[in-house]
Amino acid sequence: MTSYEPKGEKQLLRPSIILNRSRKKRIERSHPWVFQSEVERVEGMPVSGALVDVLNAQGKYMATGYYNPASQIVVRVVAYEPIEKMDREWFRSRIEQCLSHRDRFLPNASAYRLVYGEADFLPGLVVDRFDDVLVVQILTLGMDVHRQDIVGALVDVMQPRGIYERSDVPIREREGLEQTTGVLYGECPRHVTVKENELIIEVDIAEGQKTGYFFDQRENRASIAPLMTGWGRRSGIVRRKMESENGIELLPVNANGKVVTYPWWDGATVLECFAHTGSFTLNACKYGAKKVTCLDISEHAMESARRNVELNGFMDRVEFVVADAFDYLREQVRGVEERVERADGEKKADTSKPMTAGGGRTWDVVILDPPAFAKTRGAVEGAYRGYKDINLHGMKLINEGGYLVTASCSYHMRPDKFMQAILDAAQDAGKVLRLIEWRPAGKDHPQIAGVDEGHYLKFAIFEVRSK
Repeated sequence: MTSYEPKGEKQLLRPSIILNRSRKKRIERSHPWVFQSEVERVEGMPVSGALVDVLNAQGKYMATGYYNPASQIVVRVVAYEPIEKMDREWFRSRIEQCLSHRDRFLPNASAYRLVYGEADFLPGLVVDRFDDVLVVQILTLGMDVHRQDIVGALVDVMQPRGIYERSDVPIREREGLEQTTGVLYGECPRHVTVKENELIIEVDIAEGQKTGYFFDQRENRASIAPLMTGWGRRSGIVRRKMESENGIELLPVNANGKVVTYPWWDGATVLECFAHTGSFTLNACKYGAKKVTCLDISEHAMESARRNVELNGFMDRVEFVVADAFDYLREQVRGVEERVERADGEKKADTSKPMTAGGGRTWDVVILDPPAFAKTRGAVEGAYRGYKDINLHGMKLINEGGYLVTASCSYHMRPDKFMQAILDAAQDAGKVLRLIEWRPAGKDHPQIAGVDEGHYLKFAIFEVRSK
């Protein structure tokens, strides 16, 4: 056991976890997890969920964390200096630091991830802010035993109208905890309305995925802005000086010399797959898209997306499709391939008969933001095939010189493996890709350097050309 001496108190003893000599030096490189396989022995009688000190094989103090022998992650680090206890005051101090980070990097926002687990030195705790309502996920035993302190500290710092819990995630069961949801404090309406990138978004905090909304793509959603305009010339529309009621103006004119009055004449056609609440669709419309196809397999998701599109006044430019993205993409590709074959004189296809394949549509921009395909290390190969498949079919549906916007939120799908899936898809599709953007999660999802588990989100924009 190790000892320490809090100010004004006598020396206290605390159980210790002694690490073995053969382990990788991960704690020294600020990794916040200690695995069962790294433990040489336990000194004292630690209580599950309580604090322990972590020592190296030579007995040198390394860190303090909370203990759970039922988990493969036996200790989750909360401090790199001895602390007496995790109480309301301690949580208040940590949450104030979290708020300070968001105030610095998202100064005008009132909706974001306020607490991001290990990256905010509060492992096992996630808090999303939706203006004056907070949604909490308590994922581990070491945090669950402090739920009253956590709620009290959040009230002290944020003064919310309500706090809602969404701890309905399987990871709790691996910690020996039941999944749970419900109001923890105050008043929590099921639907809350927030602003992101100056767009109005209604979020279902009770039934939406995870905590109801994915803040990690905020900056990435805004990054599609340059892709949304500059497409009018392909339709033969150019700006010319023309006489109007206001005198000589630079007006859009089509190939027949007529002035084009449609306001979105220069916009892209866009397909968003796995749309969830339609967040990419909203940003596409904001930045000038001509027409957006918003697709998700979930009726509930499409209802949410439809509501958000309506709130922002974009209904005239969005169509909603409830379908499996894989099936939908394949159907469109079959239609494109049949249309090409029928247009090839050498194929001698009977064009008097209707096309047998459905679909056949193409877009200027295709956006693929699927849920995690690989939730375990063993699922990586299956996930690789899934990512290759959707990107392959997505590329085939992009108009020449258009753009593929693609993402993976699977931690186990490492960046090089994800890129390989995209490159293999491009080879099979006969496409040349130019990488325009490669981005991680947003500023409210900081990463501890050297902790690979925090580098889960990969987001890329490619220009797509035919070989």
